[in-house]
Amino acid sequence: MKLTWRDAEEIAFALIESHPDLDPLTLRFTDLHKMVVQLADFEDDPKGSNEGILEGIQMAWHEELEDM
Repeated sequence: MKLTWRDAEEIAFALIESHPDLDPLTLRFTDLHKMVVQLADFEDDPKGSNEGILEGIQMAWHEELEDM
């Protein structure tokens, strides 16, 4: 499945798999952006994100970890 910036929950799952020991609330948005763009299934324009999108991904990641 190809990921875009609109796929916050799917990106969160991918980040949990690739970075299982990270607390997403400790990340700067610049670091989170790099991590998302480096995901193997990510195929969107790297310049297509903004603070709101990154915050949504960060919160989805945090919520998924809390539910585990």
